[in-house]
Amino acid sequence: MSAETASKTGWNFARPGEDLGSLSEVHATIAVPKNGSWLRKLIAFAGPGYMVSVGYMDPGNWATDIAGGSQFGYTLLSVIMISNLMAILLQALSARLGIVTGRDLAQACRDHYPPVINIALWLACELAIIACDLAEVIGTAIALQLLFGIPLIWGAVITALDVILLLALMKRGFRFLEAFVVTLLTIIALCFLVQIIAAAPPVAEILKGFVPQSAVLTHPDMLYVAIGIIGATVMPHNLYLHSSIVQTRAYERNDKGRAQAIKWATLDSTIALMLALFVNAAILIVAAGVFHAHGRTDVAEIGDAYQLLAPMLGFGLASTLFAVALLASGVNSTVTATLAGQIVMEGFLRLTIPHWARRLITRLLAVVPVVVVTWIYGEKGTAELLVMSQVVLSMQLPFAMVPLVRFVTDRTKMGHFVIPRWMAVMAWIVTAIIIVLNVKLLIDVFSGAA
Repeated sequence: MSAETASKTGWNFARPGEDLGSLSEVHATIAVPKNGSWLRKLIAFAGPGYMVSVGYMDPGNWATDIAGGSQFGYTLLSVIMISNLMAILLQALSARLGIVTGRDLAQACRDHYPPVINIALWLACELAIIACDLAEVIGTAIALQLLFGIPLIWGAVITALDVILLLALMKRGFRFLEAFVVTLLTIIALCFLVQIIAAAPPVAEILKGFVPQSAVLTHPDMLYVAIGIIGATVMPHNLYLHSSIVQTRAYERNDKGRAQAIKWATLDSTIALMLALFVNAAILIVAAGVFHAHGRTDVAEIGDAYQLLAPMLGFGLASTLFAVALLASGVNSTVTATLAGQIVMEGFLRLTIPHWARRLITRLLAVVPVVVVTWIYGEKGTAELLVMSQVVLSMQLPFAMVPLVRFVTDRTKMGHFVIPRWMAVMAWIVTAIIIVLNVKLLIDVFSGAA
């Protein structure tokens, strides 16, 4: 960073030889071409956006998409599109923060807020990561049960092996980890593409569904599902994750290099989140084209969708493809969530523990509750645990979104990379909308309306 920009930031930047980089073991390890075609540069930056997109199509989103499609047909496609546009904006801001300041969101909070607030933010974030991991463990366990008949308890235990998987992938390099995630994302997209082709939904109805309709606001049940879709859009850990992993690129640490990095990182995350839009829309479209079209408006659970999909669609592999996509989604989500856990602990506390220990702790904190609840209460208890995890995520969301928008709108920290006023207004509006909708979900849950 130039001396002029550094003087405006309000933060102390790394001096030569001083490492303040996030995820230090992979910081600036991926080469970026200084010259060459736009395609080479895009490929060099492609990866972080796809890892972040995992959180937008994780098992926690499936139930709301299935319920929305089975109950209301294609109407809520517009809600999925709007929530995805919100996500694109917030993730672009997260990438910008990491690239401009050289800090991930956790490090930025540590350097801005006093220790007491930092500890509170760290604890809230750790709780959210555990809750997120909880949802992924449950989703993966359900997929293993659907595919192989493995009881939920043992399926949850098996998910602990993801720690070994992540360690093996990280050992081979961050680019290899990104390739693994993209491969699973491709499998998810292909599974739903096949199902959409088999369902042959009316194209005109799909296109109409992407147009916002007043019925979404006037129909109470439809509004509730819509709030669920938007409320589950932004995962708090994604904002920490993205601001860190964009720094794995070895772009020039000066104003010109940062400007280029912001451009390509934003394009990367935008393209990746459009894939997330396709997957979420595809889940709803399949539910609408198969269940709603045949009068089954009561399908809201993943297990019910699996059981009914093949016979109602008349396509024997439909249910299998559905479960395979769910398994790929669960594995992908656990990989990114445990990585976010490392970023948060190192960023807030400057505490570095062996990576295998950090990931094992995170995973066990999610696996143990699933095993205990399933053992005592059965599958119904697991479903209630899944709801609780989403409530915890909703409660933590403001503690990630507000600091992020606060930092990127602060000229003393961002210099001339501060976001323009119109974008700042949009960012605060989006933040307010998502927080209000999440509060509404919390009230519904605790009042028994949910």
